[in-house]
Formats: sequence, C-alpha cells, structure tokens
Amino acid sequence: MKSVLLLPFLLAAPMSAAEVFEAALGREAELPQGKEADGILGDFVLRSDKVEAVISHNAPNRRANMSTFYGEDGVSPGCLYDLTLRGANNDQLVAYGPCGHGPVSYVKIANVKEDGAAAVESVTTAAKNGGVFKRHEYRVKDGVQGIFITTVLRNETDKPQKVNTKSDFTRFDSTGMTSDGVFWVDAINPAHKCGYALGTLNVTGIDKLTDTIEMQPKQEVVISRFFAVGTSPAQAVGEVMTVNGSKIGTVNGQIADSKGKGVSTATILVPDGQKTIPGYPDADGKFSLKLPQGSAELQIDDLGRSTAKISLVVADGTTTSPKVTMSNAAAIQFAITDESGKPMPCKAHFAPLEENVPKLNLGPKWRAHGCVDQYHSENGHFTQQLPPGKYRVIVVRGPECGHLSKEVTVEEGKTVEFKGTLKRLVDTKGWISSDFHNHSTPSGDNVCDTDGRIINIAVEHLEFAPTTEHNRLYDWEPTIKALGLENHIKTVKGMELTGSRQHFNAFPFEPEPLKQDGGAPVWNDDPRITALTLRRWQGERADRWIQFNHPDLSNMFVDRDSDGIADGGFVGVGSMIDGSEAENGPGTDILADSPFKLSRPAGSLAMKVSMCREFLWRQLLNQGHRLVAVGVADAHSVYGNGVGCWRIYLPSSTDEPSKIDWAELAPHAKAGHIVLSTGPFLEVTTQNAKIAGDDDRSTGGIDLNVRVQCTDWMDIDRVQVLVNSRPDPTLNFTRASHPQMFKDGVVKFAEKIHVPLQSDAHLIVVAIDEDGNEAIGFGTSDYAKMRPCAYNNPIYVDADGNGFKPNYDTLGFDIPAGRQTADKAKAQLVKAGLMQEEPKPAAAKP
Repeated sequence: MKSVLLLPFLLAAPMSAAEVFEAALGREAELPQGKEADGILGDFVLRSDKVEAVISHNAPNRRANMSTFYGEDGVSPGCLYDLTLRGANNDQLVAYGPCGHGPVSYVKIANVKEDGAAAVESVTTAAKNGGVFKRHEYRVKDGVQGIFITTVLRNETDKPQKVNTKSDFTRFDSTGMTSDGVFWVDAINPAHKCGYALGTLNVTGIDKLTDTIEMQPKQEVVISRFFAVGTSPAQAVGEVMTVNGSKIGTVNGQIADSKGKGVSTATILVPDGQKTIPGYPDADGKFSLKLPQGSAELQIDDLGRSTAKISLVVADGTTTSPKVTMSNAAAIQFAITDESGKPMPCKAHFAPLEENVPKLNLGPKWRAHGCVDQYHSENGHFTQQLPPGKYRVIVVRGPECGHLSKEVTVEEGKTVEFKGTLKRLVDTKGWISSDFHNHSTPSGDNVCDTDGRIINIAVEHLEFAPTTEHNRLYDWEPTIKALGLENHIKTVKGMELTGSRQHFNAFPFEPEPLKQDGGAPVWNDDPRITALTLRRWQGERADRWIQFNHPDLSNMFVDRDSDGIADGGFVGVGSMIDGSEAENGPGTDILADSPFKLSRPAGSLAMKVSMCREFLWRQLLNQGHRLVAVGVADAHSVYGNGVGCWRIYLPSSTDEPSKIDWAELAPHAKAGHIVLSTGPFLEVTTQNAKIAGDDDRSTGGIDLNVRVQCTDWMDIDRVQVLVNSRPDPTLNFTRASHPQMFKDGVVKFAEKIHVPLQSDAHLIVVAIDEDGNEAIGFGTSDYAKMRPCAYNNPIYVDADGNGFKPNYDTLGFDIPAGRQTADKAKAQLVKAGLMQEEPKPAAAKP
C-alpha cells in the first residue's frame, strides 16, 4: 500500500536536470555542439535544465583551437570552453578563462550539496603558481540561464604578490558594457542568434577589483561572477540582471510583416543609457527579453524595411506581449543557373549608384550569406534585402565563367527579380582548379563560418580543396554534403601544422574527432623533424603531400638562425617536402627584379624592407633546388581575404569534381605539373608534349606552345619567357610590341614560341595584364586590385644530352640571409641600378 501511495508523489516531484559527468564511456556523444564546440574525451560536461557547458580537463597540451592562446603556457585546462542553451547545440564561445589561463594542478567534479545544482572545480596549487593558490568553481543551477563562476585567490607566501584577475575572453567583434557594468558579446555571425553576458556578482577580501591586484601575505580574495547565455546579447544581459536581483519584467513580443509572417531577420535595439544592446527574434519573429522596470522604447531595424518602434512600460515581475508590424522588405530575388538550367553557386556584389548613400553593410566579412556588400550563394537561389535605391549588381562564378551585370532599381516594399545564366567560357578540359591552403573557424586564428568557407570555395570555382585547418586534423566533407555541394567540391582530410617559424600543410590523414587536435602531431622548430613527422604520421603513404606554407626561403635554405650570416640553412629540407608556396595572397611579383622591396608605411619615417618570395624561388631554382611552386589564398575570411586570388591547375582524368581522386592527382602535383594563376588559364607544352615540371631534351633550342584563355572580365597584355629565371628580352611579347599575337576573345594568346638554347635551362612562361585588375570579379574587395597573372612550374631542358645541370646564377644578387635592414637592401638596389641614391642635404651655410 505504501508503494502505491508513493508513486503519485514521485511523479509529481520535479526531476532535477542538473548534472555533471566526464565525457567518456559513451557519454562523449552528449558533448554540446555549435560553431566553436571544442569538447573532447575526458572533458567535463555541466548541464542544468537551461544550459550545458564544457570545462576542459587537465591533460597534456589541452588547449582550445590553435591561436586561442600562444606560447608555452598557451594551454587552457580548467577553462570554460563551450556554453549553449540546453539542446540548442549553438556554442559560439572558444574559451573563457577566469583570471587568465595556463597549467593547473587538477580539474575534477566538485562536491555540491545544493539541490538542483552541479559543479566542476579547477585548482592551481600555490606551489605551482608562484605561491598563490587559485581555485575556480563552475556551477549550474536548474532554472538559471547561465553558469556561476567563483574564484578563490590566496597568497600563501610571506611576501606581497601581484596577481592577475583579468579574464581571458576570446575573440568577438561586437561587444559592449552596460551602464551597470555587465559585459556582453554578440555572436560573430548575428544570424547564429547567440549572445553572452558576464557580470560580477560579489567581491570579498579587497576594496576594489582591478585587472591586477597586490595581495598581502595570507590575504584571500573571492570573486563571484555569472556568465549568461541567450539567443542574443540583450537576452543574456537580462539573465545577468535577474541573477543580480534587479527589478525586471519580461517582454514576450512578435515582429511580423504586413501579411502577418514573422520577421526573423530583424534586430531589436534595447536602450541602455546612450547605447543599445541587440536582441533577435526567432524564425517566427518572436522574442523574449527581460528588461529593467520602467518605460522603454525598443527600436526594430531590418535591412530594406522602415524602422519600427515599440513603446512600453515594464513593471517588476510582470509580462507584456507587444506586437509590431513592419513594412514589407525591399529586396532582390536571384535565380542563377548554368547553361543546362541547373542552379549553380555564384557570388553577387552590389554597388549603390546614387550619391551620398551610406556604405552597404550586409553582414560581417566572416560569413557567406551577406558579407559587407556581397552575397555568396551555394545554389544561386537567394534573396538579399537592400535599402531602396539604384544598384549596379554583378554576378560571377570564378574565372572560368562569364559574368552578369545589370542596373537594378529596388523600390520600397517590393522585391525585384534577377534571373540569369552564367556561361562557362574557359575550356579547362583535362585540368582541375585547386587551392591547397585555406581556413575556417576551427583554425582558431580566424572566425570564418565553416559553411561560409565552403560556399566561398564553390563560388570561386575551386574544384579540389583539401581541409587544412591550423593544428588539427579535420574534415570538410560533412559540410560540403550538407550544403549540397558534393558535385562541385572534392576535399581530403588534412591540416596545417604551425608554430613560431615554418608552417606546413599536409594531407591526407584521418581525423580522430574526440582527441586533442583531432589526433594531430605537434610542430617542431626544426622543419626537417616536422616534415619527417608528417611523412610518417598514421603511416607513410604514396599520396602524402607536404608543402611549405608562406615560407621564409632565406631561413630555410640560406640562414638557419637568421643572424645575417649564410650558414646553409636547414640542410636537406628541400628534399623532404613536395611543394612550396610561391604565392600566398594577392601579390603578382613573379617578374620582380630584386629579392626585396622597400616601402615607407603611412605615418612612418623609417623605410621597411620586405622579401620577394618569387625572386628567391627563382634564385633557388638556379641552385638546383627543384621546389614545386604552389599558389594559394590562405583565406581567413570570406570578403577580403577569401579564396579566389591565387589558385593552381592540375592535370586530371576527370572534369567532374565528385570523381576527383587525390591518389591520381598526387603524382602530378609531386612532379610539378602545376600552373599557378590569379585567373587566366595558361597552357605550356613543348614540341615533345612536355608540361610544367617535366624534363625535356632538345639541342639548339626548343619550341613552346603557349595558349592563354581568360573569361570576359579579364585580359592579358604580356607574355614573358624566363630562361633560367631571367626574363629574356627577346622573348618578351606585349600587345603594344606584338599586337598580331594577342586576341580579344576568350583565347587571348595562342602561339608557338621558339626558345634558342646553347646550354641547359629551365623555362617559365608568365602571362600577365600589367595594368589590369579584377574589379568585376571581386568588387570592393582588395582582390579587385590584383593583376590577372599565370605562370607554369619550370620545364627543365637538357640541351647537351648530359642530363640537366643548374647554372647557379643568382640573378645579380646574393641570395639574401636574414636580418636584411632597409639600409643594406637599399645599398644593393642602388648598386644594381634599380634605385637612385638620395642626394645628401646641402651643408648649412655658416
């Protein structure tokens, strides 16, 4: 009978959702997810009925993604890695470290006697922390939308100690401080609809909390904080106010258009003194905010709509439910297809044509769907809201397709259609386009959405893109499939292994997602050790590719310790890699005439010297180093530093990206069968059908068949042959000097060029538009200033039948050692006749 009476009682009692567990033994599947989720096996998961969080466990080299914290003490065990609403899987936090980060003594589940609560503690003993004991407790409670963080600091020495109390809060672009001292941050991409707020609840043991405090012997300081998470910064701030005991009321509102459809793209600006805090509605236009009691006027903004306002009076403990109707949006609806009528990835950029209008801001540069004044679409079907007005709209898809350009008038409250077909103009049959080096947010040193990076790759018409996140093995394939882009992009799993000196890209590998860095190896300062480690990691394989990223060629091959004295560099390293980046970013200096450039930065009196990697590459080729050149974007954002500047073309048996097989491409890449390009498609073959990277044999000279194609928004006006890295003046063809050789259609140049040879030589053909740009393709991005340019890896010609031998020509300059000062560089440039000595000032008259 007692059990019968007990059952209804148990069913009626609320069940506590608060718990803490170690992510292991099957429960690692319960780690929260999101854009910045970084939990691995052994971390601690804290959950309440409202939130879930990850506290990093104490393991060797435990750290959040690569560039969160630098240096030997860049580890971050015992930190708050992830925080999201329960079940939302929408973490946007890389890492938060109360009073900094660094090694700890232990991290474990804390003993909590409070009902409906759970906690983890991180302790650094005084012996391990210069005499100062430090303990952080992270506690969740049912019914509370955040995490309580209590820090205890105690000076256990007999001398005063300076102690850091400043928290490490990883990067957010949009932040603010409320009038009562609550710090808030918005998600990097506001469309993700997540915000955090951090407030100090109480401090004991010291009169005033500053970033650095001086603690007397045996003094103890206790800092209590609350870290809230919400669907927006405004919602998170409201949760901090609630925990602080402020008098607040709840506003449950809805935003709709004239047809009653919820407006999900709006921003609710909540007043806070002279500033505002952003709030966001859900997919149905609904929002819930906690606001301080009193009168308030909320401003509702949405791009392409007239501003709306909500005036209300908030009373403590009450709920109000306002509704607001916004005007219909002004917008352009796109439907872009290929020639078969199928949707295709594309990029649109918008240029206002009316004077004195504000610059467009469609969103942050880190995302694809609305970045500055562009929109990158995975399928060509999208709608972009815009302020009413007249625009020049250009739609492109990389350098192999044409472009669409149209003046469009966007009227208030109306949507105008933009339909069109992007035609494939450049014939690259037998070759695929690729970029071996790009990043998204798992890399740590950037915050680009991973789906944004993949869309960016698709719209720039790159067909093969290895996954190369910093210091972790990772795989883009699930994102490619989720976006429906598997017929446009092929990837293999890899990484960029980085440290304070030479960086490496390497692939393929197999990530181990629940291990530190996805199971990646650790970088070594000696590039030979790093190269050997990568070669053997997870077992050697024939298609393993290893390349130098943005190399300091002087350091690698000339001056190992960069002390300005040539010592041979890291002897043998060149034979341990497969390729080396000659191009990284938008420069086009392959025809540079010296190994360095001098410039005077704005506002500086001193000259700055920068090395010209392309010139050093040419010098090293003449010394017998067969460095396979690679051109990459090394992209970290979508707008600006996105993909699409430098790329490479590789021979391929298939022109269908979904059928690309890296095992087939790898021998071509290792052989140097690579053409580098900012857009033009260059083909160079010898009379014996040899291509870039190949060896050929010919007595007295050799014929090169050179063909260059460009899309309708590019051109070239010069073709220059380099013989043993030197531009041969007799093999320099321009539109001005040889107009009959240049054409105005897609095929810009198609000629047989005879190269006379008396001795062995390697040959590079450069096609370039010396005064051109790529503005139609890139709009207002800095890439618009690039010159169309392409060149092949050398073809090595044996002219005497005794095998190819380098000529050791250094092109008029010593191969530079490290520590090149502006004065030393200038003296060499003056000596070479490339720069004039500045006249000395006249002596002052007595």
